[in-house]
Amino acid sequence: MALRFPVTPKFRIAILAAVVAAAPVSALAQSDQNDPRVVPPPKSQKKLPEAPSKLPKVGGDRTRGLDFLFGALKAAPDETSAKHVEARIWAVWLQTSSDTAALLMLRAKAAMDAQKPDVALKLLDAVVKLRPDYIEAWNRRATLYYLKNDYARSLQDIREVLIREPRHFGALAGLGMIMQDIGDEKRALEAFRKALAVNPHLEKVPELVKTLTEKVEGRDI
Repeated sequence: MALRFPVTPKFRIAILAAVVAAAPVSALAQSDQNDPRVVPPPKSQKKLPEAPSKLPKVGGDRTRGLDFLFGALKAAPDETSAKHVEARIWAVWLQTSSDTAALLMLRAKAAMDAQKPDVALKLLDAVVKLRPDYIEAWNRRATLYYLKNDYARSLQDIREVLIREPRHFGALAGLGMIMQDIGDEKRALEAFRKALAVNPHLEKVPELVKTLTEKVEGRDI
């Protein structure tokens, strides 16, 4: 997958590496399909991590609530319990006190579902401008840039996500996928490991870590 820069491939990867180096461990998607190979399938076959369609209502102190939920996520005894806690974390992340931002996010999702990425991008641009503190606006836009193969902008948005929430396992897993796509297996492994440290129940990521560990640490670097 070629990056959309009017420069050489080597220079493109150098730009991406610089962005990643400036970011506090980041990412934005977990691998899905049945084949967890290091070389990923085409974008059309990949599904990036996103909030479940049905989310529980959450309230109370946001920071304290997230700290408790992340502790519960690590301690979850089974996948069912973990998915319940994960849904509550997504619900907190998606909360916003701005009715306008919430409406624009809904419209952006509808545009993506309708295969209108350019419309979705304009809507997400508006949300980010309106509420730059809204983590999920950055994360959704990072996802959209990723699907458009615009890795540099996706990484920039991932960085904004992780500045605000270093535990964003969706962003961390996404960073791993981008690094994997451009052939930087060492950074991909690092990102996937950090995603699992936050959320040990991510689907497919353990298989990716195992495969990448064999490739990266099973040879001289």
